[in-house]
Amino acid sequence: MATGYRVGIDVGGTFTDLICVTPEGGVIFDKAPTTPEDESRGVMQGLRQLTEHFGLSLEDFCKQLDIVVHGTTTADNTMIQMKGSPTGLLVTEGHRDEIEMRRDFKESIWDPTFPAPPQIARRRARIPIPERLDHEGEVVLPLDEEAVRRGVRRLAKLGVKSIAVTFLFSFRNPQHERRAAEIIREEYPDVEHITLSHEVMPRGPEYERTSTTLVNAYVAPRITRYVGHLREQLAAAGYAGQLLIMQSTGGVMPPEYVARRAVAVLASGPTGGVMSAAYAAGRVGISDFVAADMGGTSFDVCLVRDGTPEVKTDWNWHYRYYIGLPMVDVQSVGAGGGSIAHVQQGALLVGPESAGANPGPVCYGRGGTRPTVADADAVLGYLPHEGFAGGRMTLDIEAAREAIDRDIAKPLGIGVVEAAWGIERIVTANMANATRRILSSHGADARELSLIAYGGNGGVHGWSIAAELGAKRYLVPRAAPAFSALGLLVANYRVDLVKAYVVPIAQVDRGQLRRLMQETLDEVQKDLVAPAGLREDEVKLELFVQMAYPGQNFDMSVPCPEGTDLDAAGLGSLESRFHDLHEATRGFAFRENAPIIRGVRLIGQGMTPKPEHAAEPGTAGDPEQARRGTRPAYFGDGFVDTPLYEGPQLAVGVELEGPALIEEPFTVVVLAPGYRVRLDENRNYDVTSS
Repeated sequence: MATGYRVGIDVGGTFTDLICVTPEGGVIFDKAPTTPEDESRGVMQGLRQLTEHFGLSLEDFCKQLDIVVHGTTTADNTMIQMKGSPTGLLVTEGHRDEIEMRRDFKESIWDPTFPAPPQIARRRARIPIPERLDHEGEVVLPLDEEAVRRGVRRLAKLGVKSIAVTFLFSFRNPQHERRAAEIIREEYPDVEHITLSHEVMPRGPEYERTSTTLVNAYVAPRITRYVGHLREQLAAAGYAGQLLIMQSTGGVMPPEYVARRAVAVLASGPTGGVMSAAYAAGRVGISDFVAADMGGTSFDVCLVRDGTPEVKTDWNWHYRYYIGLPMVDVQSVGAGGGSIAHVQQGALLVGPESAGANPGPVCYGRGGTRPTVADADAVLGYLPHEGFAGGRMTLDIEAAREAIDRDIAKPLGIGVVEAAWGIERIVTANMANATRRILSSHGADARELSLIAYGGNGGVHGWSIAAELGAKRYLVPRAAPAFSALGLLVANYRVDLVKAYVVPIAQVDRGQLRRLMQETLDEVQKDLVAPAGLREDEVKLELFVQMAYPGQNFDMSVPCPEGTDLDAAGLGSLESRFHDLHEATRGFAFRENAPIIRGVRLIGQGMTPKPEHAAEPGTAGDPEQARRGTRPAYFGDGFVDTPLYEGPQLAVGVELEGPALIEEPFTVVVLAPGYRVRLDENRNYDVTSS
């Protein structure tokens, strides 16, 4: 049982969020500006700020830490900026240009001039190697070791620092890739990283595996350096415990595991928020909802049904590259508090460019000159002039007005307030449209769902997003500003493995299928049970068989509780379950068609302790006791003198009618006219339309 502090740290585009669970079960959260040039600086600064809450030195605090869980944007930033390690590729002869074919996928199908994505490995750094395995893993052409040596020497001369190896059907027999790795180390001992495709994505198809392997090779050195640097700083500060890293599957694992599959940390920050939202929603009995995270740089949205976010195993495109790993289905758009507003050809546009952490919005007074959503929030009265960001900032609202007037109002020939309201309406429309795209792909209707609004700006904009979508109810947890960091602490250890085995179900070799299942079970033992120090009875295992109809591009995970005891009767039951699941989730089934088996999937989870509550309530049972005057706020029809309330003082059960502004240390819950809020037993602001 945990006896010390537990800390979750989420590095965002503008702020680094930290949340700490105390030995007594209390929860403290804080924020520090993100330091993009070296994210670990912002992390350590945030830890120093946390120590102020407990009157401890950083060294004493770190000595009392049980666990640190981290969600990093390093991989995402690497892909956004395309500033990864110089990367080369060793590939089966004849497949050198497969990475450029992209399965004919083009993001803008109506634009014939739309450019291809920047190449991770330029063509001269893609080396074809004579070798060949068949689909059963049998050697057709032995590995040409001299060709590997020549290729590696060439890559070294080209300045390549990270090498990816993708050989045909290596997931059935990895001997050629393993031998190539040995030769790479012999010929190029200073290489920073070697990525073998059978370790990253042990299944086909070939383009998908090549793309995933290249992305892993591109981001892994930077991830490894960053995590290593952070571990050194934590150790120097006195922390001797384990550092866990959030993955895009919604689970956490040690750095050693992440180093092999660095690509698995892409979008891990937004994933942490979704896991936290699922946990919070489950505590109040909400199973179907939209998780909406509005931070400083982006708006991240995910549909959750039956209390579990969908984990996609296919067609995961991030930064124009295919990632063939299971990922929580979070979609992002450039719509955050730092999104820059500008006029282009007479039209007002908001985002996707962001002011980020440096220089930030104009009202932050850090050198920003271009108006942002946060500046519009300040001008419209939603944000406090003083006491912003936990009392560490005073907003320059007049500077925000001047920037909006100069860049938006005057070019459009309108007033400053009208321009600020226009920024609000456009960013709301951008977020609502992104949400509708997600919901429409799943046949879901926002009017039938609740909304969990979080992130630093979720409370400010929750009402407008809900109104635009037609949602009748939304929740803003009191810990919303650090919700992704909280999600790191409620996430479980998780390993999600998929192994390929493509065969019609009528021709399946049950012995081979059972062997694959046993292999995945053995990997969970190696990668999860032992490194995490878990007992086997503390690990939850779920086995699935990946199945599809002939001709389908995407398979689905069909539960296989029989596991390694699967017999002929179990195989028939598996086929029936596939038809039922296909009809339930996709609306149709071809029961007369025998499906194809495409592989085996195993999800292993090790449970972690969960905080009881995300924030302590106040004692003011009468909201007037927490009231501290009014502030003019704009809701579309003139300014309204809106009551101000100190959120930390409000007691559980307190109810308020809109309009109202509830000020929390790192956000404001804006309650528009026509809405009613109640602070529930789980420390959520439960908002409903009147």
